[in-house]
Amino acid sequence: MTEPAPRLQLLSREGCHLCVIAAETLTRIAGEAGLGVSLVDVDSDPELRIEYGDRVPVVLLDGREHSHFTVDVPRLRRDLGIPAPH
Repeated sequence: MTEPAPRLQLLSREGCHLCVIAAETLTRIAGEAGLGVSLVDVDSDPELRIEYGDRVPVVLLDGREHSHFTVDVPRLRRDLGIPAPH
């Protein structure tokens, strides 16, 4: 029996300043939802590098692409059922 993919994944690469910002944002939002974030280096997998190499960072929610370049915070909050801060 294989384990399901993590609920939130961030596809990124070393030396990517947008990836650092996305990781900080995603970790904060995931924490509000009681979730962890799985970080995946696209350069560690040739297939990921081909598919996502020019578009990192990419947020995957339940294995599907949710946003890229930046974290779509309002949409992610909505999709995770987290109320917007007041």
